[in-house]
Amino acid sequence: MLINSFLEYLSLEKQYSKHTITAYKTDLIAFKDFCETEYDAQDLTEINYAQVRSWMVCLVNSNISNNSINRKVSSLKSFYKFLQKTAQIESNPLAKHRALKVAKRVQVPFTAKEINSVIKNIDQQKDFDSIRNKLLVELLYSTGIRRAELIHIKNSDVDLSDRTIKVLGKRNKERLVPILTSVLETLTAYLNLKIEKKITSEFLLITSKGNKLYETLVYRIINSYFSQVSSKVKKSPHILRHSFATHLLNEGADLNSVKELLGHSSLASTQVYTHNSLDAIKKVYNQAHPRSNKKE
Repeated sequence: MLINSFLEYLSLEKQYSKHTITAYKTDLIAFKDFCETEYDAQDLTEINYAQVRSWMVCLVNSNISNNSINRKVSSLKSFYKFLQKTAQIESNPLAKHRALKVAKRVQVPFTAKEINSVIKNIDQQKDFDSIRNKLLVELLYSTGIRRAELIHIKNSDVDLSDRTIKVLGKRNKERLVPILTSVLETLTAYLNLKIEKKITSEFLLITSKGNKLYETLVYRIINSYFSQVSSKVKKSPHILRHSFATHLLNEGADLNSVKELLGHSSLASTQVYTHNSLDAIKKVYNQAHPRSNKKE
């Protein structure tokens, strides 16, 4: 089956995550079902762009956002690139497709004050979950790692003497992230508590019952704590990553260095955070430029 061959390619050659592969599979099967129902088309190699456009119209009429439609069509485009690469089709029916316009969403980072307030609030409790949650918040904010990367950190990935953590990022790329002194203190206290509780899990962050953390739990922890101190609409683990990058850039960090810390493959991915630094850049500009109005 064409779809299965493509999914194997994503897994074995591109080394995409299971989550990403599942998303591709869902999109492709939905498109295949649409073609069979609407056009009685059984062979995906014979699909034309008009049929793809018809599918997109159907998605729009179903009130699916342009952003989601673009993602689905991107899956389809990659699938047909694969078919062309493997000589199963001569040309990609989506070769000249242009993505639908989407409104740019500005993700507002947490302020340093909000983050410090959360950590201070957690500090009032000394039970296992609270100490783990403090470490969780500090790691996300001080390293900028992704939620999925966080929950997959193993005890063996932590080097206390070198003050680094080995992180397995997208496409199985490894990188080292530094541990701040303040975070090292929390980490040490947490590891000692794990020893006291005789927890033997290979994963660093776990539940009080010794089970590995999962993504929805990490989201609930972050959302719960930051809902107490912030009125921002979005309060998720990714906003802490966003805050990490924005605060570093605001303080003058080199863009390439931030790129490496975030585990991005290109600067283009990192540059989305630079717009949040514009106010800081304007401030420096107005204070430093000879012709500026210092009162601004």
